[in-house]
Amino acid sequence: MTEITTEKARIGAPSAQPFIDGFTEEGENLSPVNTGTNTSSTSEKTSAGPLAGASAKSHSHGGGVGIPDSSRAGRLTSYKVADFKPLTGLEEDWRFTPLKRLRGLHSEVLSGSAPSVAVTAPEGVVVETVGRDDKRIGLAAIPEDRVSANAWENFSEATVITVPAELRLDGEVSVLLTGTSTEASAQHIVIVAERFSKGVVVLDHQGSAVVSENVEILVEDGAELTVISVQEWNDDAVHASSQQAKIGRDAKFKHVVVSLGGDVVRVTPSTRFTATGADVEMFGLYFADAGQHLEQRLFVDHAVANCKSRVLYKGALQGRNAHTVWVGDVLIRKEAEGTDTYEANRNLVLTDGARADSVPNLEIETGLIEGAGHASATGRFDDEHLFYLMARGIPEDVARRLVVRGFLNEIIQQIKVPALEERLTEAVERELAASDN
Repeated sequence: MTEITTEKARIGAPSAQPFIDGFTEEGENLSPVNTGTNTSSTSEKTSAGPLAGASAKSHSHGGGVGIPDSSRAGRLTSYKVADFKPLTGLEEDWRFTPLKRLRGLHSEVLSGSAPSVAVTAPEGVVVETVGRDDKRIGLAAIPEDRVSANAWENFSEATVITVPAELRLDGEVSVLLTGTSTEASAQHIVIVAERFSKGVVVLDHQGSAVVSENVEILVEDGAELTVISVQEWNDDAVHASSQQAKIGRDAKFKHVVVSLGGDVVRVTPSTRFTATGADVEMFGLYFADAGQHLEQRLFVDHAVANCKSRVLYKGALQGRNAHTVWVGDVLIRKEAEGTDTYEANRNLVLTDGARADSVPNLEIETGLIEGAGHASATGRFDDEHLFYLMARGIPEDVARRLVVRGFLNEIIQQIKVPALEERLTEAVERELAASDN
């Protein structure tokens, strides 16, 4: 299998060498093209420098020049859909997404019936259905794009799942979301892990739906929370899910995304550190068949000092017009000294006619860090691995399946819920059985 290096870039570490003209002690470029200041608390900015988040030019991919709000820290956030311009497909965040297949999630009033919610939880977990005015709504997230804001404006009630303080769960919280309608709808879920609690929450998406979903995750000080989001929709489903987590002091958070079913599935997980000592792991697995579009865009916001993050997503794709997208944004703010972060994405293309887009982004505002790095690779089977197996009498088709299983199993093993691991392993087997691989 492809091995992910653990070597990390040591960027901007202090040294005894003289400063370089035009740069600060921390390695920050003082060129006028990188300067720019906010003119207000809103998204309005001066046009002093495009790399500071301002731009007067149309969309381009020229190293940041011409991209509005090119800094990840400068993205517009708002609860109001009107604050976001109508989507054209030229926006950086939407250039890979087939807007015509979103079925109105970005442009229509979301008045359809959202997927039903059935929660099975261990004793002590509090499950509530609340209205829009509940004070916990909005504590962990603000919409960052038009689709998420549209869902925020149109949901009527939310499901709130709370793991009380110091409660350590023996079993997982299972949240079954079953779609029965293909009218565009909105859904809202809030997950709270209170101080020093420990738990696992599984969001299991099934059935047929056209839904824009906001998931807020609040991990309080000292808590340990795992959230697993499984998208095993029917073939006609369209699903956009913004899953934002806010991480407290010394908290541990694991987030796992598994996307297998659906016509168009776009999951945008983000984690934001709010206090020191926190640790985040983000894993993902996706398997796209002919015609499917599976997209993952994640964001890790190192806003405070001495936090750690690790990201690993793996995908396989087969069939004509199968398309996967992975975009990983990691921001290390100036205050985030001592950050330790690494992100990686691996894609295995099984047949002709499939396409995988992979874009790792690392934005660093201070060089006083433990380490930061990223990696991305997309390719076909490793011929050496196939030869090794075939030389031992294993037929080529069986050898190919073994390689894919091993490739994806690394992510499945991170789930730590035996029944779910078994189910996903079987789902991968069915995906492989649908082709000659």
